[in-house]
Amino acid sequence: MLRIFLVDDNAMARAAIKDALQQHPDRIVVGEADNGRQAVEKFHDYNPQLTVMDFVMPEMNGLEAARRLTERDPQVRILMITTDPSNQLEEEARNAGICGVCAKEQMNRLKDAIDVVMAGGTYFRKEATA
Repeated sequence: MLRIFLVDDNAMARAAIKDALQQHPDRIVVGEADNGRQAVEKFHDYNPQLTVMDFVMPEMNGLEAARRLTERDPQVRILMITTDPSNQLEEEARNAGICGVCAKEQMNRLKDAIDVVMAGGTYFRKEATA
């Protein structure tokens, strides 16, 4: 069972993403947070194998939260979701230790992105490697 920590400030988006994630019987959302600060504070309470985190959030954005989480645990796996997966954001995400970026408009690709990241690869628009 893949344990997922879901972080998004929009409750409706979070619910929709949670439903999509849990359509797969081998995946469970073990915890949720609605901003980057909460994500950093709650992360170890849930011991997730994967964190699916929004980029734009109040208090602390997804990049800063990812930096803090990867400083504490370089093995953490984070997949960023965003409405604007620009080249610059993807580069910053890589530098923050994020394993991939998935556009919210392409949530049908979330399963593939998770599969690639959990196999040890990266999932960015220019490439998806395992």
